[in-house]
Amino acid sequence: MSRVETIDHAPEVAVDCLIIGAGAAGLVAALSAVENGESVLVLERDGVPQGSTALSAGLIPAAGTRWQAALGIEDCPSLFAIDITRKAHAEPDPDLVRLVTRTIGPTLEWLADRHQLPLSLVDNFTYPGHSALRMHGLPSRSGRELIDRLRTAAEAAGIDILCDAHATTLLVDPTQRIVGVRFTRPDGATDQIGCGRLILACSGYGGNPALVARHIPQMADATYFGHVGNQGDALTWGEQLSAATRDLGGHQGHGSVAHPAGILISWATITEGGFQVNAQGARFSNEASGYSEQAAHVLAQRDGIAWTIFDARIAGIAAQFEDFRNAVDHGAVLEAEDVASLAAAMRVPADALAATCDEVADAKTQQHVDRFGRSFVGVPQLVPPYRAVKVTGALFHTQGGLVIDDRARVVRKDGRAIDNLFAAGGAACGVSGADASGYLSGNGLLTAIALGRVAGLAH
Repeated sequence: MSRVETIDHAPEVAVDCLIIGAGAAGLVAALSAVENGESVLVLERDGVPQGSTALSAGLIPAAGTRWQAALGIEDCPSLFAIDITRKAHAEPDPDLVRLVTRTIGPTLEWLADRHQLPLSLVDNFTYPGHSALRMHGLPSRSGRELIDRLRTAAEAAGIDILCDAHATTLLVDPTQRIVGVRFTRPDGATDQIGCGRLILACSGYGGNPALVARHIPQMADATYFGHVGNQGDALTWGEQLSAATRDLGGHQGHGSVAHPAGILISWATITEGGFQVNAQGARFSNEASGYSEQAAHVLAQRDGIAWTIFDARIAGIAAQFEDFRNAVDHGAVLEAEDVASLAAAMRVPADALAATCDEVADAKTQQHVDRFGRSFVGVPQLVPPYRAVKVTGALFHTQGGLVIDDRARVVRKDGRAIDNLFAAGGAACGVSGADASGYLSGNGLLTAIALGRVAGLAH
């Protein structure tokens, strides 16, 4: 049980900056804090750092970067902020949107220069809602590589990461100032460490069914594709400290997780001209709206199952992502030379699938908006050989959380900041608004890395 305990003396052993969580937010915060001369310790509940970062595609949106400039792409933080605000229906805090969009580009360049992360721009397709090519990633285009490289950088910087350390209790003095943390080892032993300041980088509450049912009831029965450690600790501690919260229903879903393999299928399969059908071979939504809100549409189908249909050209684009290559190796990607053969492999009605394919092809030829509101202007036709993947919808991570100020300090309900308590990533309220439809591709790692940087520097 995550709790807050008042004590009358600070722990004997202490560090300047204590961080809970060794995902992207926590490690970027640690690298930033140690660069400022602070002594730093990171507490990680798992045996090795991984968290939500390792489960992601590892892609970070940023505007006005040198990688964009090298390819002649004109973009800037203000345009990025407009895209975020538009996607989230003007719900996010404008100051927070400005903070993260202005911070993320310089932070990626700092990670590349100071810590040798070989970042590059995804330059062969645009993610939904983004008005420019601005997704940056590592060679494998995987979150696993991102967390591994951040951990390596932290180790090279001499940062101590204490694994198998489950933070359970925030320790405060009689004035409610944070003075330390008590944590538990796998064998049940407990210990405590003091701190000058504390950064909560322990993500959101997606792994806590009770909190999901309370705040996102429509996803209560969805497959959870996030990290099991996302139990809402930051939210629970914050509530006990009278912290303000915002947009607790905000979340990232995904409408394209291979079933039953449990492997993320790149949304390039849709944006490059693919579409989804249900078990009857019929389309059921505007897939191009975004992969987050598509999760609920897929889950509304019989047995919560759909099929993503694309072709060999699109498969070639998706193959740059490690997850997609793993799905191919797993046998999750079906191949067929014609629609009839594809329908047989999928075990859906051939006539219905053929009619759906014809309808999509006509919409592309005529370049119009279809009955679901999807625009097919400039969208390439699918050509044989075809591909299909059986998918389900899933909850990835939550986007609502603790309200923070421009230094990433947690803010109380009365508007006062808790001077030495900070939050980053999923622990803090992000920029995705109140529900899944507000999630712009990459918002999770955007706020993890940008707010990790802000919190790490704010001593």
